[in-house]
Amino acid sequence: MVTRRAVVTGASSGIGEAAVRALRASGWDVVGVARRADRLHALEEETGAVAFAADLTRQEDVDALSAWLAETGPVHALVQVAGGARGTDRVEDARPADWQWMFDANVLSSQRLVAALLPHLRGAAAVDGHADTLFVTSTAAFTPYPGGSGYNAAKAAEAMLAHVLRQELNGEPIRVTEVAPGMVFTEEFTLNRLGGDRDAAERVYEGVENPLTADDVADVIAYALNAPGHVNLDLVTMRPVAQSAQHLLARGPLRVRGGVD
Repeated sequence: MVTRRAVVTGASSGIGEAAVRALRASGWDVVGVARRADRLHALEEETGAVAFAADLTRQEDVDALSAWLAETGPVHALVQVAGGARGTDRVEDARPADWQWMFDANVLSSQRLVAALLPHLRGAAAVDGHADTLFVTSTAAFTPYPGGSGYNAAKAAEAMLAHVLRQELNGEPIRVTEVAPGMVFTEEFTLNRLGGDRDAAERVYEGVENPLTADDVADVIAYALNAPGHVNLDLVTMRPVAQSAQHLLARGPLRVRGGVD
């Protein structure tokens, strides 16, 4: 049986770190990629994944990753989790530097990785039957909300990249999957978005019963990659039950309305 190898970006925390654990638990070889080498090496020691420190907004780092992968074995899956949000400003008040960072981290890094690693994926698919690219976007990619403009725009662009790529790869045994989570509680995402304001970050989740966790999203990632090679999950939208739409969030215990037989 072939041991498949995945490259997971954003692996130093949150969904990326959880995806490394989930794929290792289901038998994958995994290369975890992120900027913070210390956190990557701790994950490497714990899980047996291989750490590769890189800033994916830098072309030279992406090129170095591609060259190293070529020397160390096939790549059957590229799991793109790296990204993030900065700020909740209105369009008229937004800082262009925040938008530039969001497009660099969410969109341009994804394009760089596809361009660099697609030859690796094609090589693995030719030998072992199929390969995968998987993008973790957000429900913000297709549902706008006040204060979300920069993140909405960046994630919509990343989602469109995935949709176009799927069409461009038509006829090749390479799956393109998008996983779009709604509210996910992780240690850093909202804290970073709000400039380190921990009180404001905690208020985002206040009273919400069971927001999604990084492990929840990682389970879906692993399921998609472990599905039979002819099955492509084009788009998986996932939310906590308490969030029935982007703008409709229940705070407080979930209760059955009316009488119960």
